[in-house]
Order: sequence, then structure tokens, then C-alpha cells
Amino acid sequence: MAQIGRINRLTVTRIRDYGAHLDGGESGDILLPKRYVPKNCHPGDEAEVFVFPEGEKLLRATTQKPYAFVGQFASLRVKANTSSGSFLDWGLQKDLLVPKREQQVRMEEGNSYIVFVFLDEKTNRITASAKLDRFLNLQLPQYEEGSEVDLLICARTDLGYKAIVNNAHWGMIFKNEIFQDIRIGQQLKGYIKKIRPDHKIDLRLQQSGYEKIDDISRSILKTLKKHGNTIAVTDNSPPEEIYALFGISKKTFKKAIGALYKKRRITFDNNTIKIVEQRKKPAGAGLKKHR
Repeated sequence: MAQIGRINRLTVTRIRDYGAHLDGGESGDILLPKRYVPKNCHPGDEAEVFVFPEGEKLLRATTQKPYAFVGQFASLRVKANTSSGSFLDWGLQKDLLVPKREQQVRMEEGNSYIVFVFLDEKTNRITASAKLDRFLNLQLPQYEEGSEVDLLICARTDLGYKAIVNNAHWGMIFKNEIFQDIRIGQQLKGYIKKIRPDHKIDLRLQQSGYEKIDDISRSILKTLKKHGNTIAVTDNSPPEEIYALFGISKKTFKKAIGALYKKRRITFDNNTIKIVEQRKKPAGAGLKKHR
């Protein structure tokens, strides 16, 4: 059975002048219009297609891939407004409708909005909604602190940024945890900082602890070498300056340079960090002499 609103691999059953017929299993025959039929396509070949409803009973296919599938959140741009709602550019020839009843505020042409893509059972049409809370998981979050998650940045607040976690829950990145430029609609990796007693999720954009200190230490040494083995940055420097140079938070930076200092790989001098030159062993050092 073909999955509506998803990518499917379907077998070509026959070729006609107007397109290719695909075997949708229990979903029946699915037409792939001629303009999407791959060259040298023959019956028995498999085609990777996106399946969508057309009308009440018919299914159609396309080799185009949308920016979001059914069951996903995404940031999409408004192409046009009509009396029935707003049409979004979602990467297909046919635009995606957000009915007026599914809009939180009146959408403006040219602006992008976070929406959820779903199959409307009443109209049998793939539709979008900006009323996000209806589609988020009401079950308790089962994340472990420190685990990596996928984030979609949705809104800016006085506290920081709201983000959708793993396409399922709301989370918050607080201002003091942000050391990089982020924007509404951006998709990026993040980490679970804490699950609060009220089940709200606190997030961070960098991994905590010493899990990646070795990799980070190597990156810091590499950056130092690019700057002639010396950089006028220390653990007293502003977080923004540290992030601009190394791409990490100040807390992680302090742990990494502390580890490097203990290993005698760096030294501090006049508000700068310097690489300690590693002495090369003389030729033959460590070899036993034979009489």
C-alpha cells in the first residue's frame, strides 16, 4: 500500500503516451505524469516518487520532493493569498494550502511561517496548519539529559527561542545558552539540558561535559596553528568572541583549554594562548647501542 504524503518506491506496470502507471498495491493504480517519467523507463522498473491525492479517490505521483512530508513541521513561504486561505511554496508544482481556519494570524505574502503538514480526512487533501500545539505529542517526553535531538527553531521570546524537538515536543533554548546566530525556521542539532518537573524541556546547542573535549581540543590547536600558534583569547574573553573563533560555548572552551594546559600543550601569556612547541627527539633517541 502506498504511503500518501511520503516517498515511495513503486513498480512501473505500463507506459502510455501521457505517463507511467505505478503499482500502488492496495492503493490501486497510481499515475506518474509524462513530464516526471525518467528516460528509458520500462515496465518492471522501480520509481522513487512522492504520492499525493488528487480528488476524492485518485492518487498521483511525482518525482519532485517537497520540503516537508505529511506528519512533519517546516518553515514555508507564502506564495499567494486567496479567499480560501494561503498557498505555500513547498517544492512541488502544486502549492500547499493553509485554510484560513488553520492560521494563527493572517499570513502575508512573501513571509515564511512554521506549519504542520497533514492529510485532511474531510477533503482528502494534503493541507498545512499553523496551529502547532494541536499536532505536538501530549505524551511525557522520554529523553535523557545530554541526548542529541533535532530542532526546528519556531519563535523568539523574552527568555530565548522556542523549538520543536524531534518533530514531537516543545523545548526552550534560553538566551544564556545561545552562542551563535540562529533564526526562525532553522533546523539544527541540539541537546537535552533538562526535563523539568512540569515536563517542559530545556535545551542547549552544545554538548555539555567532557564527552567531546578531545575533539574540541584538537580543533582549538588547529585554530591556534592557523593564527601562528598564538591567539589573544583566554577564558576571560566574551562568550561571543570565543564562539566566533572556535564555534563552542565559553564553558566548553574553558574545559578544553584546561585539559590542554594540564597536558602542557598550551600556555597562557599576557591575555593570550600559545601552543607549547613540542621538542623533537634527536635521531636515534631511544635506540639501544650495540657493541
